[in-house]
Amino acid sequence: MTRFLKTTMLAAALAALPAAVVLAQAPAAPKAPAATTAAPAAGVETYMVDRVHSDATFQIRHFVSKVRGRFGDFEGTLQLDRAKPEASLVEFKIKAASINTDNQRRDDHLRSPDFFDVANNPEITFKSTKVVARGQNEYAVTGNLTMRGVTKEITLSVTFLGFAKDGRGTEKAGFEASTVLNRKDFGIVWNQVLDAGGAVLGDDVTVSLNIEANKKPAAPPAAD
Repeated sequence: MTRFLKTTMLAAALAALPAAVVLAQAPAAPKAPAATTAAPAAGVETYMVDRVHSDATFQIRHFVSKVRGRFGDFEGTLQLDRAKPEASLVEFKIKAASINTDNQRRDDHLRSPDFFDVANNPEITFKSTKVVARGQNEYAVTGNLTMRGVTKEITLSVTFLGFAKDGRGTEKAGFEASTVLNRKDFGIVWNQVLDAGGAVLGDDVTVSLNIEANKKPAAPPAAD
């Protein structure tokens, strides 16, 4: 009886041997791929505002005429998607102290707490949140404008002027943008009432941007 049991167990072991060999030789189950960070959207190009060939200007009513001024220190970045313009992004930053109306006394007043209060609010910033096509090369660019510590949503009317290359092969893009702001919305409320009625300054400020931007060179490949 004992001999019979040993013989039976040996036969069972021999019968199971091929399956064990197959399992041992079977390839391991593939590992799940590691999570990766999403790559930047294909087709998006970065352009940097060329301050030397751009300007940021404004005008406001003074008595019965218009006073014009400009900012001399600004920078901006445009993430442009040529195939899908509504996916583009714009950021713009102005140094408030760089205001210039060609009158030193007036400019000092504009830098004071009566107006821009540049000591406490050194920058004026804009960051887009939406781009909507309005026609051929015409867009409405909506975003958040922060000025004198107040943030408001505004919309710029933008005209795309085209792409070009300079003599050194640098790719360029051109834009014109404008909007009308009520200065009181940003806490700039100073004024003087005239004896004959009315006030020295109007409330509406027309802002204009003429932008030439240079394409940012692609980053060199990482070293091995």
